[in-house]
Amino acid sequence: MLIVVDVQNGFVPGGALPVARGDEVVPVVNRIATAFENVVITQDWHPPGHASFASAHAGKKPFDSTRLAYGQQVLWPDHCVQGSEDAALHRDLQLPQAQLILRKGFHPHVDSYSAFTEADRKTTTGLAGYLRQRGIRRVFVAGLATDFCVAWTALDARRLGFEAHVIEDACRAIDLDGSLSAAWKQMLARGVRRIQSGDLRIA
Repeated sequence: MLIVVDVQNGFVPGGALPVARGDEVVPVVNRIATAFENVVITQDWHPPGHASFASAHAGKKPFDSTRLAYGQQVLWPDHCVQGSEDAALHRDLQLPQAQLILRKGFHPHVDSYSAFTEADRKTTTGLAGYLRQRGIRRVFVAGLATDFCVAWTALDARRLGFEAHVIEDACRAIDLDGSLSAAWKQMLARGVRRIQSGDLRIA
């Protein structure tokens, strides 16, 4: 199973929360997706005024942090607001074989990085059950951003008993205060495998 994380207009140059060179993952994802029978796409999908937006907190600015009911939360620029062009999947993403588009971050008071579990670590998306019902035990993760939604997805996959691979050259990172190296350290310690797209058998 290939999980393509948040390859949306909001996370590429020109978007509301751009990941440097984030658009470079699109051709890589399109190419590697041909190697997979099963593909899932995640889509950040926030309501206006979401709790993770700095604009929802007086005196706060993007990339500050605050404490919400479930713990520390990085505050982001308003991004991927439901129905906006910013929230749309990148126009060059070509994944007609994708069987599921999983929207996350739509609960107003809880952020959501992982494709499996929201930031409160309690609210599930149903993806684990979807995979188990289909007998899928191994996932490959690509997309944006390596150190947030990709890492959280891979770590949750391991926690839930799945084999997890992150395709490094099919991802790009925000790297906020060393977050990229910290994410890789944590992922490798939990048994996530770090691979390149060249390691896949692509027809």
